[in-house]
Amino acid sequence: MNLNTVITALITPFTSDRRLYLDGLKNLVEFQISNGVRAFYICGTYGGGPLMTLAERKKVAESVIEYAGGRATVIVHVGASNIDDVLELAKHAEDIGAHAIASVPPYYYAYDNEAIISYFKMLVSEVKLPVFLYNNPARTGVKISSEVLKCLADIGVAGVKDSSFDLVRFYEDVITITRNDFKFIIGTEALMLPAMMVGSTTCVSGLSNMFPELVVKLYNLIKGGMYEEASKTQLEVISVRKVLHLVPTIPAVYEVLRFRGIDVGYPKPPMRRLNMREVELLRTELAKIGVLR
Repeated sequence: MNLNTVITALITPFTSDRRLYLDGLKNLVEFQISNGVRAFYICGTYGGGPLMTLAERKKVAESVIEYAGGRATVIVHVGASNIDDVLELAKHAEDIGAHAIASVPPYYYAYDNEAIISYFKMLVSEVKLPVFLYNNPARTGVKISSEVLKCLADIGVAGVKDSSFDLVRFYEDVITITRNDFKFIIGTEALMLPAMMVGSTTCVSGLSNMFPELVVKLYNLIKGGMYEEASKTQLEVISVRKVLHLVPTIPAVYEVLRFRGIDVGYPKPPMRRLNMREVELLRTELAKIGVLR
């Protein structure tokens, strides 16, 4: 499993009548690989995993692994509110040759720490693949403390994709977990530089769906120790993110890829498409900062 690369939080293309758009998914995988991305995180937040049926999630996993053709690491997010669905998706990912799985903590109900640890213990015991915690309290309502994360590391969780946007707490996690093989992965390109400076292996990036070359450039500058140039590129990343947040962000990904000539269809409802005013605002503002021509 190669984690020495940007990991794109791959979106999932759908047609206008809510069917998986596999040609669009293939287009996206090729676009990513041709621009230096060598790992994918699929069926997560950007990938719309919670919006999809089990059959759809399985088909996406099968298709990304097929289209990558051994050229990229594939991490499959299997999180759901139903443990039977989680285990079914996890075993399926293992059977089809995924490199790792990840899961948000159990959500909707107010689970205590003991229940969260038990959930991951069950997941680790059911598959031989590395299991990652996807820590995203804004989406799940679950806050994972450094102490709970240490317990998860102790029961065999391989690492964490941290999308908490809490950099101080991320630093505290790095201090707390002493297992050398535990992987810290920052879950946003917005914090790639400060996170990688203290131990994050890499970044899972939503922005790299649209601008993989920019995020790969930032990653390479950090890995190469060129921190002054990396600082400038990190601020460029923030500028692009600021524009994207003028409109609903995930639907914006589909439009920006269309601007770049990559047909990825549409998001799955109830996620909506951007209206024409939003599309033109996006195009205009991205052109102003020089990332669209």
